[in-house]
Amino acid sequence: MVIGRVSFLLVLIIAMVSSIGAETTSLKVLHRNAYATMMYMGTPRDYEFYVATRVMLRSLSRLGVEADLVVIASLDVPLHWVRTLEQEDGAKVVRVKNLNNPYCINPNWRFKLTLNKLYAWSLVDYDRVVMLDADNLFLQKTDELFQCGQFCAVFINPCIFHTGLFVLQPSKKVFNDMIHEIEIGRENQDGADQGFIGGHFPDLLDQPMFHPLNGTKLQGTYRLPLGYQMDASYYYLRLHWSVPCGPNSVITFPGAPWLKPWYWWSWPVLPLGIQWHEQRRLTIGYGAEMIAVLIQAIFYLGIIAVTRLARPNLSKLCYRLDDSKSIFLLQTGLKLIAIWSILAAYTVPIFIIPCTVHPLVGWSLYLLGTFSLSYMTVNAFILPMLPVLVPWFLILGTLLVMAYPWYNDGVIRAMSVFTYAFCASPVLWMALVKIKCSLHVSLEKEAFLPKFK
Repeated sequence: MVIGRVSFLLVLIIAMVSSIGAETTSLKVLHRNAYATMMYMGTPRDYEFYVATRVMLRSLSRLGVEADLVVIASLDVPLHWVRTLEQEDGAKVVRVKNLNNPYCINPNWRFKLTLNKLYAWSLVDYDRVVMLDADNLFLQKTDELFQCGQFCAVFINPCIFHTGLFVLQPSKKVFNDMIHEIEIGRENQDGADQGFIGGHFPDLLDQPMFHPLNGTKLQGTYRLPLGYQMDASYYYLRLHWSVPCGPNSVITFPGAPWLKPWYWWSWPVLPLGIQWHEQRRLTIGYGAEMIAVLIQAIFYLGIIAVTRLARPNLSKLCYRLDDSKSIFLLQTGLKLIAIWSILAAYTVPIFIIPCTVHPLVGWSLYLLGTFSLSYMTVNAFILPMLPVLVPWFLILGTLLVMAYPWYNDGVIRAMSVFTYAFCASPVLWMALVKIKCSLHVSLEKEAFLPKFK
């Protein structure tokens, strides 16, 4: 009798635990449709894509979309990121195990985990899902996409559709079929999600164009108008949008990874970067990076102040004996150190500035950093100030030329930048020659290395 009661209690406890587990892993659905994106770890740019994901989710919320926001996150995504996505950004996070990518040869390949995008087909609580990459910039609401069929995508390339945004009808059968194709090693042209999904829907190019019809959900597969995935490169040719196919709703940035719009150095090289940062300013802000920015600014100002105060004594820090055998090597070494110091002054700040700050903040901090380090080099090696700062002025001029807002089109802008670079090259060369001559003269006159008596 006692054994029977104990057994009953154990069964009851197991049932309660199972129900709790089911509640924590199930998806609480508020809408019939969802915008979804994915996050995974293992690349040097995990944090940047986390920030980009947050900005995209917040921008969708600001547009008032009538759909759930879902993040398909791998199990190794930090828990505090997950909590932020859920509590601050209003997303529903689905934790998943990384899908094995049999097409990946290089373990450090940045696309090795993009097959996790296939989990979108497992979101069967929804009628339709719009699957997104984090580098999408929404200009307006796109809820009409939920009227599309079982699969819809945009052809940025004339023959290959882009998987940065596509519409799908979740289906366990389709998901299981895709997993089976991975297991048997079905051919994949690029080894990533785009090649795999493209192989699963090979006839999409022959399908009709999607046009929303009075809220009615369509069946079948459709091509989406180009306005739902406007490649940023289209903008740079004319410096305005002129995409005639469908509403100009979503900008995508499929180019080089180090020129994604969230990096501070991407603007004004790519003019649209400032538009992405405006979205960030209106959504999550820049509080996470501003402490590091303030610390660096104070550090650079401190370098200028200390260098200014210590300037009369810097030339007395080194002495030499009258040893003619080693003087040539010593002078050569000092010339190399001086040149490398100047190069470091213009490169070190790039690597320590938080890479996702606002471009205006990033470039201002870069110019402050290069000025302070160059000023220290000038005083340490008794160099003329102006030639050392010529690259500083040329960089500032380049930014002004690229950021000029009244170019008629991208061709004129590119020619202006090229002309400026062509005219600036001789000035830079003369500055380098002047630095070399000044360093040689200062060493020959022993201003930097006075004799020890």
